[in-house]
Amino acid sequence: MSDPRPIGVFDSGLGGLSVLREIRALLPSEGLLYCADSGHAPYGEKPQALIAERSLEISAFLLEQGAKALVIACNTATAAAAGAIRQRWPDVPVIGMEPAVKPATHATRKGVVGVLATTGTLESARFAGLLDQFGHGVTVLTRPGVGLVEAVERGELASPATLALLRTHLEPMLAGGADVIVLGCTHYVFLREQIEAIVGPGVRVIDTGAAVARQVQRKLAESEMLAAERLGDLQCWCSGNPRSVAPALEKLWGFSPLALLPPSTCLAC
Repeated sequence: MSDPRPIGVFDSGLGGLSVLREIRALLPSEGLLYCADSGHAPYGEKPQALIAERSLEISAFLLEQGAKALVIACNTATAAAAGAIRQRWPDVPVIGMEPAVKPATHATRKGVVGVLATTGTLESARFAGLLDQFGHGVTVLTRPGVGLVEAVERGELASPATLALLRTHLEPMLAGGADVIVLGCTHYVFLREQIEAIVGPGVRVIDTGAAVARQVQRKLAESEMLAAERLGDLQCWCSGNPRSVAPALEKLWGFSPLALLPPSTCLAC
C-alpha cells in the first residue's frame, strides 16, 4: 500500500526548512507542502492563543491542499497547539517538536546542559514536563535566543551583528559549564556552524530535525501511508510578502525563491 498525498509542514517562518530538509533526505519519495507564517514571525514572544489560532488555520489550509500528515516544525507552535490540532483532526498523523533535553542529559559529561530556545518554548508546560522527566541530576541552563529568529528570517547567518548576538546568548551557558547545547528552535539550526565555532569542539550541539524525520517515517509506515518510489514534489507558501522572504529562502534552501513562493499563493495574513 502507498499513499501519494503530500506531507504538510509548517513553522512561524523559514526555520522549519531545517526540518523539511531532514524529511526530504530521509523520504525523497514524499511530496511536501511547506507553509512559512513569516507575516507573524517570530512566534516566541507572542501569546499562546494567537499561536494556537495561527497553527489551526495553517493546518486547515495544508489539509485543504491534500496533506495526509502534519508536521509542526516549530517548538513553540508544538507547545501551544499540538493538542488542539490532534483534537480537531484525530485521524491525521500529527508530528511535533520538542527540545532534545533527553538526549542532551545522556550526552553531557559534566552534568550541565544549555538550552537555547524561544521564550514561548522555555515558558511552556511542555518544556517544564521535559525537565521534570529527564532533568534530574543534571543542571539545565536556559537562554531565550531573542533576536536570532529575526536574523535567520533576514538571511543574516554570519553577519557581525548575528555573531555578537550568538556570543551574548552562548557565553553565559559556557561560563556555567555546559558541555552540551540544545538548539530548541528550528531557526537556530541554520546558525549551527556559527554556534559550533563559538562553543568549540569540546561542546556538543544537538537538534531534533533528524529525529522528527524518523518519527514521520514511523508514523506513515505504521498507517501504510508512505509514498511509492518517485521524487516527491515541493510546494511552498508564506503569509508575508514573498519578495521580502525570497533572499533568505534562496540562502537557506537554494531553490529559485520567486518560483517557489509566487505572490498568488500567499496565505492571508
